[in-house]
Amino acid sequence: MNFAFTERALTLQQRLTDFMQQHIVPRLAAWQTEVEAGHYPVSFMQDLKNLAKAEGLWNLFLPDLKENEPGTRLSNLEYAPLAEIMGAVPWAAEVFNCNAPDTGNMELLHLFASAEQRQQWLVPLLNGDIRSAFAMTEPDVCSSDATNIQTLIQKDADDYVINGRKWFITNASHPNCQLFIVMGKTDPNAEVHQQQSMILVPANTAGIEIVRNIKVMNHLSPEGHNEVVFRNVRVPAANLLGKEGSGFALAQARLGPGRIHHCMRSIGAAELALKLMTERAIERKAFKQQLYQHGVISQWIAQSRMEIEQARLLVLKAAWMIDQYGAKAAAKEIAMIKAIVPSMQEKVIDRAIQCFGAMGLSPDTPLADLWVNARALRLADGPDQVHLRSIARMEIKHAKEHLGQSSAYLVQRKI
Repeated sequence: MNFAFTERALTLQQRLTDFMQQHIVPRLAAWQTEVEAGHYPVSFMQDLKNLAKAEGLWNLFLPDLKENEPGTRLSNLEYAPLAEIMGAVPWAAEVFNCNAPDTGNMELLHLFASAEQRQQWLVPLLNGDIRSAFAMTEPDVCSSDATNIQTLIQKDADDYVINGRKWFITNASHPNCQLFIVMGKTDPNAEVHQQQSMILVPANTAGIEIVRNIKVMNHLSPEGHNEVVFRNVRVPAANLLGKEGSGFALAQARLGPGRIHHCMRSIGAAELALKLMTERAIERKAFKQQLYQHGVISQWIAQSRMEIEQARLLVLKAAWMIDQYGAKAAAKEIAMIKAIVPSMQEKVIDRAIQCFGAMGLSPDTPLADLWVNARALRLADGPDQVHLRSIARMEIKHAKEHLGQSSAYLVQRKI
């Protein structure tokens, strides 16, 4: 495995870092002020997007970007440090058109959309003209098992009619969200993994009700994590994404890259928290000593550095495997990073908050927001326990296939 970055990748990392320092970091306070005043999107977001696009820092996430599509074609390994750099600021990824859930939706459309669907939805998403939402999770079932989904997508002549309730649908409150990719059941009597389908639903279709924007840990996101009801929502049959019954497979194709992108950004957030904690420990005194001179603080710093580096290496391995062999071959690595990285991020940020004291709980640092994101990510795209279960099942399967090979290492005691 070779995780060395090419000259092109290193150049992009520096250019992106410079962009963040020159154009995003100076606007952190302005972003917070505008959002708190109810102004969203913020007044300068489109200017930042135009600048990022002009500087070639656009659509960096899509490895199979075509020549006629805007952006820079990068491998997952090349993209990993770029996503990490963006992850230091929760809203930064949108500036570069690399934000969830749009990235996952664009990957889905890139892989499975018809020519007409690509023109209607993928092109404006790649251009950053619209936003989108992915409607899978439901309040009444355990949605970590997608076979539980109850929303119905029923054929009626040349249309499909959708009825169901979704929640924690990110982006649904964004004023420019114009597309829902909805997952539901087209045939509840089919084989369990072939009951589901995905369908493209324009956000202005009659019958869609945005019930509420749900707070996450009492934090209200301006783009929304919404509860949405679909009541007799009618769309043309041509809006079906892929084939009827392919929804479960499409979801797996979408969630793999989405999970690794989340983890890449998480490392950036953890890295920022460690830097803030270390600088605080140098600048602040308690009991006549700098904080870092207290053993527990220096231990936190050391533990955080080791945990970040371990997580980063595993993420890079997963990225490399996806590049070399595809997301399916990297399923175990993707599950491992999704279980490991958000917990690592949460622990590092928690230590940083403790080091800052009461200030760490306030909006004067980004730590509280970063911690909320970390805690939420332990549930988003599947809770920790689902990924741990998957990893254990893969290990058990491998052990059964090689049963007895390790028995030679057992000490045979004579009694």
